[in-house]
Amino acid sequence: MNDAYTSGIAALAGSATGALASFATTWLTQHKQERAQRFAQAMALRHRLYGEFVEEAAKLFTDALTHELDDPSKFVHLYALVGKLRLFATANVISRAEEVMRLIVETYNLPNRNFRNPKERDEPDVDGFGYLAKLAVKSYMSSLIDASRSVFTRNGLNALSVVSSGQS
Repeated sequence: MNDAYTSGIAALAGSATGALASFATTWLTQHKQERAQRFAQAMALRHRLYGEFVEEAAKLFTDALTHELDDPSKFVHLYALVGKLRLFATANVISRAEEVMRLIVETYNLPNRNFRNPKERDEPDVDGFGYLAKLAVKSYMSSLIDASRSVFTRNGLNALSVVSSGQS
């Protein structure tokens, strides 16, 4: 074969290889950024819903301490939040949220408290939901890190250097 053809084919093959490498790098970078963005959005949604649940439960619990249940529709927002939590929260978080709701209903059925009397100021632990929600977020994050490490290891990359360097 002619030397001109050989050098021409080599140049074209080199250009094609460079273009393919550039395309693959761009695609992988974009894919990783999209995954990081989806993860951040999911975490923001979880934090928002957990916060809304804690806020609504605190309002209802405070109302239950000093009032009787005259309007059951007060629970609609709280039940809706638990329904949303069922879409992604762990079983422990859901069971704790349901336990908090049962506690609020039971508190509505108790006699109203007079907070001027120091003996009636003891309050049950309703903060456990917040603790379990925090554990669920940590568990979710560690499972994502473990999954990322296995993907990086399969692709021949060092997962510890990528995760610890904070690149996304």
